[in-house]
Amino acid sequence: MSFRERRGGSGRTTWLLKKSFGLRREISAVAEEQTMDPIHQFSIERIVPLHVFGVDASFTNASLFMLIVVLAAAALMIVGTSSKAIVPGRLQSAAEMAYEFVASTVHMSAGREGMKFFPFVFSLFLFVLFSNLIGLVPYTFTVTSQIIVTFALAALVIGTVLVYGFIRHGTHFLNLFVPSGVSPALLPFLVMIEIISFISRPISLSVRLFANMLAGHITLKVMGGFVAALLGAGAYAVIAPLPLAATVALTAFELLVAFLQAYVFAILTCVYLNDAIHPGH
Repeated sequence: MSFRERRGGSGRTTWLLKKSFGLRREISAVAEEQTMDPIHQFSIERIVPLHVFGVDASFTNASLFMLIVVLAAAALMIVGTSSKAIVPGRLQSAAEMAYEFVASTVHMSAGREGMKFFPFVFSLFLFVLFSNLIGLVPYTFTVTSQIIVTFALAALVIGTVLVYGFIRHGTHFLNLFVPSGVSPALLPFLVMIEIISFISRPISLSVRLFANMLAGHITLKVMGGFVAALLGAGAYAVIAPLPLAATVALTAFELLVAFLQAYVFAILTCVYLNDAIHPGH
């Protein structure tokens, strides 16, 4: 082998080493950024700036993914129920299972009269479920990680309870705050406790969903950044499979949480609606 060939081979080796080192450095930089700023994934960014009478009504990434969630849920139900085959396919099975699951939940929690609220509860369930599931896809946006979104959903539930309760029962709906069979001396304190408990319902309903989604996605982001940092850390890359396995397990757990949070939101909605249907203690 000539000197020029040896020199050329040495140059290519040096170039490959430099590229490898540069790639590891870029991976480490990205991983460090993701690990140090896991909250960045929840930031609202304008896509189409728009101001109406001085009010910021811009179309944002949150607006985009709320639209995607609604379209995905509608597509599942429309496509899944269009064929009506005797032997259902996957989409039809998924649509029928979701329908029957929520229908049984509403019937058990709010009774037969509560079935009139089935479309409302079913819509909430699908919106929360698809928001949670779509948010697990990389480079997407988790709608339910925004407290304003979850609080709006909870306020809609409580508003429905109040409107229906007063329309259906009039002032007798206030019996919801009056426990039966208690001493008259304790009644004012218990009424105050009941009122505070009712007012706190939209707060607890919204914060529960928001906090679970926020915590889960932050943990996934940090774990993913940790794996990427190890892969770009030279010899330490040999231990990267350990946090990678933990990340995979955590992702599977978040899939379960996504469904459980949608179920909890739906069943609590049914319980609150049952109070509007049967306000007496």
